[in-house]
Amino acid sequence: MFPSSILGRSYLLFMLVLAVGVFAQHEWQARDAFDEIKRQFDKVNADNCPIQHHSDLFMPLDAVSHKPDIKEVNVNPVFPNRTALLHLQNMALSRSFFWSYILQSRFIRPAINDTYDPGMMYYFLSTVADVSANPHINASAVYFSPNSSYSSSYRGFFNKTFPRFGPRTFRLDDFNDPIHLQKISTWNTFDVQDLGAHHPDSISKDYTHDLYKINEWYRAWLPDNVEGRHDTKITYQVEIRYANNTNETYTFHGPPGSEENPGPIKFTRPYFDCGRSNKWLVAAVVPIADIYPRHTQFRHIEYPKYTAVSVLEMDFERIDINQCPLGEGNKGPNHFADTARCKKETTECEPLHGWGFRRGGYQCRCKPGFRLPNVVRRPYLGEIVERASAEQYYNEYDCLKIGWIQKLPIQWEKAPYHIRQKYLDRHAEYRNYTTGSRSLHAEHLNIDQVLKYIHGVNYRTCKNFHPQDLILRGDVSFGANEQFENEAKMAVRLANFISAFLQVSDPNEVYSGKRVADKPLTEDQMIGETLAIVLGDSKVWSATMLWERNKFTNRTYFAPYAYKTELNTRKFKVEDLARINKTHELYTEKKYFKFLKQRWNTNFDDLETFYMKIKIRHNETGEYQQKYEHYPNSYRAANLKHGYWTQPQFDCDGYVKKWLVTYAVPFFGWDSLKVKLEFKGVVAVSMDMMQLDINQCPDWYYEPNAFKNTHKCDEQSSYCVPIMGRGYETGGYKCECLQGYEYPFEDLITYYDGQLVEAEYQNIVADVETRYDMFKCRLAGAAGLQSALGLVVALIGLTLTLLYRFS
Repeated sequence: MFPSSILGRSYLLFMLVLAVGVFAQHEWQARDAFDEIKRQFDKVNADNCPIQHHSDLFMPLDAVSHKPDIKEVNVNPVFPNRTALLHLQNMALSRSFFWSYILQSRFIRPAINDTYDPGMMYYFLSTVADVSANPHINASAVYFSPNSSYSSSYRGFFNKTFPRFGPRTFRLDDFNDPIHLQKISTWNTFDVQDLGAHHPDSISKDYTHDLYKINEWYRAWLPDNVEGRHDTKITYQVEIRYANNTNETYTFHGPPGSEENPGPIKFTRPYFDCGRSNKWLVAAVVPIADIYPRHTQFRHIEYPKYTAVSVLEMDFERIDINQCPLGEGNKGPNHFADTARCKKETTECEPLHGWGFRRGGYQCRCKPGFRLPNVVRRPYLGEIVERASAEQYYNEYDCLKIGWIQKLPIQWEKAPYHIRQKYLDRHAEYRNYTTGSRSLHAEHLNIDQVLKYIHGVNYRTCKNFHPQDLILRGDVSFGANEQFENEAKMAVRLANFISAFLQVSDPNEVYSGKRVADKPLTEDQMIGETLAIVLGDSKVWSATMLWERNKFTNRTYFAPYAYKTELNTRKFKVEDLARINKTHELYTEKKYFKFLKQRWNTNFDDLETFYMKIKIRHNETGEYQQKYEHYPNSYRAANLKHGYWTQPQFDCDGYVKKWLVTYAVPFFGWDSLKVKLEFKGVVAVSMDMMQLDINQCPDWYYEPNAFKNTHKCDEQSSYCVPIMGRGYETGGYKCECLQGYEYPFEDLITYYDGQLVEAEYQNIVADVETRYDMFKCRLAGAAGLQSALGLVVALIGLTLTLLYRFS
């Protein structure tokens, strides 16, 4: 009995020591702002959110930092971890422009005893396309003010309004859905509801009421109580040229301009979407303008006001947080500022993208004057630092002080002959090179001559070149599929919507009661959709919708082409390319149109299938929701990978005289018998190639990058790292020191800037004063060898003395 009790006590003591050792090893990590938000994030769920206090359903506004500023989008680069937020606001802005345009487009058409407004299915499928084409966007909605929504979906409903109308789509997790027997989440199933369909006495379901706890997106712009002047809503001008060569200049009211304060976009606080998707979401909200009230016959009381809001939402959990301290280039407000674990004495924090709402989305770089230990290859990853025990943290993750730091040179000299020849041999394309368009066909590209030719082509000089010289190699626009991905998604979204409408909405369908089917797509709607892309995304210079012959209602050819001629403008133009009837100029002869038509003429197996569970209102007043007659239903459409990227081209006879890169994607509908799908047309967007960032760093042999490995870093002591935001110019990189090397100069940075390196190499080529030969990293610790020189000499002397004595 006695030995067993000793054994039991020993075992308990061992477990106690083990528990203390395990739980105490992370005690060095004090609670911070991230822990407060994480606690709130985990506290609220679908079961308890209805009884939570209102404040517990919202996080602080600065929980999402560095929101894209529309005023600086074309001035400063957007962080890679904010491109999804940028697309979220661009999509909300684009939808606002479209609804504002189409709700006021009745002034283009003759006055009739009917409404030109889209039907309910148009609203539903529009929000579905917003989500289906954008993996980062999880919900889309349009919320109307009370009695502000006109509709063509009910018979005898002219000049009448819905009490509430709020079409909304959010993405369902369909891993357990009976439709998918594989039990795998496809993220292609959507819940579609009209949130305005509820009993008038159910005020907790009224999204305009204060008891609807999470409607901060509604109160951001609505209700719009216009006081004083009635011309407070900004106007946008569109010059339209139709297929019959008639012209029209149309002015409509839209959301606030980007230069106004506040701008057109408001972000909500992160909120828990209680009773709906039951997730933490962040919404971008943009107002929709209309002339209200309508058809009073007293124009002086009909004035522009905001009658609805376009709301697009994404998961808060997928938005990167920035744990680095505030400073220049990293300004607040930021709730998570200074929660990184970098050792501030020797390292500094640099954010990384792709981590979402979790710790460790940063790396600890060495401060100027410090270097990494020889056994460390890259900066310390934040995720590793966060997981470290106390012993690991205090004994590791430090940088070493550089022993001897040089001053930057003041007096420059010409490079000696042999030094200059060495660097010219290293880049032989600078010895013998061709100029002009021929520089693109050299075996080894001289990047400076290529860019000189490309920048030299403009609307004044383009006529001097052969048409073949105005079509560049495809690898010259390397990176367009990543850097212009948001713009390509705009085209995919519109192609998705047209595919959905053509496959789901049947204008000949008959419903019970007063409800009628949506009418076929109209010219005004398609012009508005195309125009909204150019209005919503400033990087898109032109957008077009090319319909196949005899596929658009009552038209042989139809191809609205929207474009702008200057960057920041409120004046836009639309051309119907169907008016150009010369055989070789017909839009169906465009290369990307013919390619996509040939590719998708017969085989549709690779298309994406999207499933919808639509619930519509019971009647005109709402009352309650009921399942749509076809529940659930689906449609098939293209995704981003099904599109086609063109070669960069300068169209000297086109409407936009720039080097344009075009992305085109097809859309589909039923054939005349409704038996199988058929190719209906193409949506295309064009972007300015000059807004691309060039990548001069080395890459895999199979990467089609014309400019890869054209950097000028010293490859023996440094390596090339791309820098974003430099545009279509040389020098968009930095030369970082390799493992075992250190930056030798007294400077505020620890690398050689690519623009400076390129400029100094040009001095080598021109044989003028240069300091290019100094752009090398020094062997780490080499400066410390000088202090031990006396010890080395003494050791050698002692060795020689001993050898002499014992020889």
